[in-house]
Amino acid sequence: MTAPADYTIDNIEQHVGRIFGPSDPITVDQPRIQGFADVTGDHQWIHVDEERAKAQSPFGGPIAHGYLTLSLLAAAQMDLGIVPQGCSGVMNYGLDKVRFLAPVPSGAELQIRAELTGVERKEGGRILIRSKVVAQQVGAETPALIAESLALAFS
Repeated sequence: MTAPADYTIDNIEQHVGRIFGPSDPITVDQPRIQGFADVTGDHQWIHVDEERAKAQSPFGGPIAHGYLTLSLLAAAQMDLGIVPQGCSGVMNYGLDKVRFLAPVPSGAELQIRAELTGVERKEGGRILIRSKVVAQQVGAETPALIAESLALAFS
């Protein structure tokens, strides 16, 4: 999904309250989870041994909380058009609050939507963009994750 043509750095304030998405489905497969854990060293939230996780996990397989937290949200923000056309870069991506509401088993498909919740102009042409991101497993009633996120863009 790409940002609409009228959504630019110059008129971003007009879009506060706008909901973007849902994204195309993203498959959270075991190679993605394992690759994320290997690159980041973040094994705390992720069962990376698929066979052991199937045997020991109450969910019947690996879960992907860490993958959602660090890998998907920043990419989803760009894919859904939260950072508008006309920005020459994004820095200081961060999370204020993250709530994990349901685990995501390996092999599940996720869709992500985001709401632009605030815009604040800063010195030097920078813009602080606040958004609320929801990740939901396809076919599930409860969201997997809800996060309040920030992106500092500059023109």
